[in-house]
Amino acid sequence: MRQLTVASLARDMKFEGFLLVRSAEQRTSSNGGKYLDMTLCDTTGDINCKMWDGTVQPPKQGGVVKVRGTVQEYNGRLQMRIERLRDPAPEDDVDPAQLMPCAPEKPESMLAEIHRTIDRMQTPELQKILREMIRLCGDQLNYYPAAQRVHHAERSGLLHHTLSVLRAAEKLLPLYPFLDGDLLRAGCIAHDLSKTVEFLSDQSGNVADYSAEGQLLGHLVHGVVRVQEAAKNCGVTGEYVLLLSHMVISHHGQPDHGSPRPPMFPEAEMLHLLDDMDAKMNEMEGVMRRTPTGAFSEKIWSLDRRLYHPRTRTAEPETAAGAGPSAPDGRSTYDGLL
Repeated sequence: MRQLTVASLARDMKFEGFLLVRSAEQRTSSNGGKYLDMTLCDTTGDINCKMWDGTVQPPKQGGVVKVRGTVQEYNGRLQMRIERLRDPAPEDDVDPAQLMPCAPEKPESMLAEIHRTIDRMQTPELQKILREMIRLCGDQLNYYPAAQRVHHAERSGLLHHTLSVLRAAEKLLPLYPFLDGDLLRAGCIAHDLSKTVEFLSDQSGNVADYSAEGQLLGHLVHGVVRVQEAAKNCGVTGEYVLLLSHMVISHHGQPDHGSPRPPMFPEAEMLHLLDDMDAKMNEMEGVMRRTPTGAFSEKIWSLDRRLYHPRTRTAEPETAAGAGPSAPDGRSTYDGLL
């Protein structure tokens, strides 16, 4: 499959190829006309797309479509104006797995590393709670993303984020020997596990919407419920249950970000810092991939700023998936007919 990647798109470029449908709905414009509002993606990122044809029905979320369109800029962000759209034909031989954003490591290996960390812990109460929390997540933990958008919005992204935070904690613990290492490790593992309840995700890691629990409680409040449920199930009582509950509910740091309490002991503060760092670094990594060196990105709304891609960075964004660069006039090199 030879086509441009989403990360390589720039204003005024033409695109023709297959993309995965993250979301799609028919909307009504201010003049009463119908149009399609879609978010389409490949492994390198996603882009908002508009199709100003009220007769076209929204494609199925999580499915693949072939589109032809032109990249524009709206409110500082790239957007594609779709001219034609169709479902893949059998002869297209499209593998959806080639379009799904995925974590860089296999979920089985990431989960195994988390279990090995739990096995090495010296605090039986925390070991029991964590094992039960992971059990309660079930198979969803293997494929759930860490977010609908923004950071680690990929298949197995929840494991990717959890393990990245845990690995960072292991590097920093020797610098701060006064910290309770097992408590910090437990917070790293437990802090986002209730995202398997907060979102409605298919096995490709594509989030359809927030669940009722996600909209009414969120993963912080439900996370406290899950910690206490796990502790009850395995017969654990005492202060560790309270401390771990506090770490879960305070890891966003402040009320504006969803935490009703700020971190109130050192391990909780460290968890907040590690979580925030990993989320921002993951998002910035994605922005660097789609921003040419020496250029500024579009405004990143979650960071409330534009980012600069330094010329000193040697890695250029790929221009095509398994293909050479685009044609000199910016057209896609894909030769198939829509």
